[in-house]
Amino acid sequence: LWWLPSCVAAMANAAAAGAKSSTAAAAGGSLPQLAAQSVLAPSEKLTSPTVVGYDFNKGLDYNALMDSFLYCGFQATHLGQAMQEVDRMLSWSLADEPVPEDEDEEFRSKEVRERVRTKIWLAYTSNLISSGLRESFRFLAQHSMVQVILSSAGGVEEDFIKCLAPTHLGDFALEGKALRKRGINRIANLLVPNDNYCLFEDWLKPILHAMHDEQDKDGVHWTPSTMIHRLGKEINNEESVYHWCYKNNIPVFCPAITDGSIGDMLYFHSYERPGLIVDLVADIRAVNDQALKSRHTGVIILGGGLVKHHTMNANLMRNGCDFCVYVSTAQEFDGSDSGARPDEAVSWGKIRVDANPVKVYADATLVFPLIVAKTFAAHLHDGRWAVRPKDVIFDKCYTTSESELEREKVYGK
Repeated sequence: LWWLPSCVAAMANAAAAGAKSSTAAAAGGSLPQLAAQSVLAPSEKLTSPTVVGYDFNKGLDYNALMDSFLYCGFQATHLGQAMQEVDRMLSWSLADEPVPEDEDEEFRSKEVRERVRTKIWLAYTSNLISSGLRESFRFLAQHSMVQVILSSAGGVEEDFIKCLAPTHLGDFALEGKALRKRGINRIANLLVPNDNYCLFEDWLKPILHAMHDEQDKDGVHWTPSTMIHRLGKEINNEESVYHWCYKNNIPVFCPAITDGSIGDMLYFHSYERPGLIVDLVADIRAVNDQALKSRHTGVIILGGGLVKHHTMNANLMRNGCDFCVYVSTAQEFDGSDSGARPDEAVSWGKIRVDANPVKVYADATLVFPLIVAKTFAAHLHDGRWAVRPKDVIFDKCYTTSESELEREKVYGK
């Protein structure tokens, strides 16, 4: 401990200096230098927008209120950015891009280039169809505002089940054991009587037999997406999301079609009448081709898990989507794809390197209706949707020179 005397001496000197400084400050002298440097450090000048919220003294203007989210901070700012990103999806056309020298003659005129638009993908988890977001999804499908939909098995069957019997509000705290005795299934604070699934079985069973007949007699090749298309035809109910997907020929992909009540029915059918085939491989080709053939893609993903990964992996086939919005409460710290931020998808080539993706950390039931109101519904009701070119084109590949430019953005010349 040879250093102890010198250490004590240094501490004593510092204390003495501090005492003199404090005495001087108390007597009206200069501030302590260290404190002044620490507290009164100079700032660089900021040029970013200033934080300001909505002023309710100016009246109640819901459009202006949603505009104000962008400058509010925290997740409100992310929500405002998501609204802007969706608006860019809806507004982009090929006319915004320069005409490359190797462009096909068909796509050189401004009129035709204005018809080439963003193919918008909507993906959501099954719980969101069980919620009131179903009506938002139905609106988008009814007006052909999205071109590709992805969901899980529950996200398909719950739409049809709601056409047969309603889902009710409940409470998160309802005891599972007591509900089981009553034949009531709980989805968070929603309640679905088990009788609803019995009605679904009664409705689906003859359709499966008819599909099986068409497979055996007519050589019909069923995939999850063609099966959903058929169910959308059979339900014949305008409250259904997939009825409108059938009417407007919007493909719905569900790689986990057996992971729910539909899977239960297929399981029972396989014992009653073996041999019905639902081909997953044909659908992976179909969903990947939807991305590969598109000139621009915009992705909106509500939730995570399989629907998020399947959507983003399809867009990998074209070196990433151009526009992207995630809405999720999942965090990245456990390494899950559900919680991953958009920048992770950039590293995989699932989002383009020059894109401006947004993730909103929020319950989708809170924020997605606001996004729809500010973007899709606004375009429909203010007339912008009506003046879009007729015969919109979604499938238009990059030219060779454009593909090379995209490659150079990542790897350089």
